[in-house]
Amino acid sequence: MAETNFVDYVKVHCTAGSGGAGSAHFRREKFEAFGGPDGGDGGRGGHIIIRGNQQMWTLLHLKFKKHIKAGFGDSGGKSRSTGADGEDVILDVPLGTIAKDVETGEILFEITEHGDSQILAQGGRGGLGNDHFKTPTNRAPRYAQPGEEGVVGWKILELKVLADVGLVGFPSSGKSTLLSVVSAAKPKIAEYHFTTLVPNLGIVGHREQHSFVMADIPGIIEGAHEGKGLGLRFLRHIERNSMLFFMIPADSENYLKEYKTLLNELEKYNPELLDKQRFLGISKSDMLDEELMTEISAELKGIPHLFFSSVSGLNIPQLKDKIWEILNS
Repeated sequence: MAETNFVDYVKVHCTAGSGGAGSAHFRREKFEAFGGPDGGDGGRGGHIIIRGNQQMWTLLHLKFKKHIKAGFGDSGGKSRSTGADGEDVILDVPLGTIAKDVETGEILFEITEHGDSQILAQGGRGGLGNDHFKTPTNRAPRYAQPGEEGVVGWKILELKVLADVGLVGFPSSGKSTLLSVVSAAKPKIAEYHFTTLVPNLGIVGHREQHSFVMADIPGIIEGAHEGKGLGLRFLRHIERNSMLFFMIPADSENYLKEYKTLLNELEKYNPELLDKQRFLGISKSDMLDEELMTEISAELKGIPHLFFSSVSGLNIPQLKDKIWEILNS
């Protein structure tokens, strides 16, 4: 996906429709000049609805649509006829979208399945017509309820990418190169930090026509949980991955320290991330010989890991096998 087209955070002002007023009408017929109340109810105001769409990957279509208004309900009529409901507004969003209230920060709901719909701002109820208010002592009520106002306020829509595997590592650890090798994704690749500025998704084919979704997350730096680097802008995407594949390049100065730093950043952002299944890959391993691999393995004792190279293809099939095994364990 193009970086300029990927939007994972928007703030929108919602104005749900107000309900229609109830009618205070009285029945008038040719031979009954003073018929009873027959005012109908007002229609419901229109809702603003969020709907999941698996074909969408970004909130770009909402970036410049700040004010969203639903239709008003119609007033009730005679003969107990109910007014028409206001027109709903349906906003399609990618799977993994979370809705929040701006003032409280409360998570209202999340959309994780195609076609799943939730009301972001509820339309007001229509008022009751005077037919509802007749009693044995008051057979001709001359009043009806007004319609309720719809919900008005700012809402946040935040996208957390849904993927089976999230690639976690410092900048230039080879995440984008791996994704480009094992899938049809074409992320930007270059020899400088923060080449990847947005998450990239790729579908990785596996044996027997199996597949899984891999997400290339922009590189972590120390202090990311405080917002340094790309900070909180990308850490939230890791929350939605089923497993985490940590990547440390073969030319790292201290493999164990780098691994622990990555774990520490995730823990400080959200301790629950450490509950996810994880696996470590040493990328760019085509520059290592057997002796160096043995030394690195000794340093990483107790940490499941695999040496691989996206450039030479070293252990790429084994890497996909291991990820598939973890995902289905």
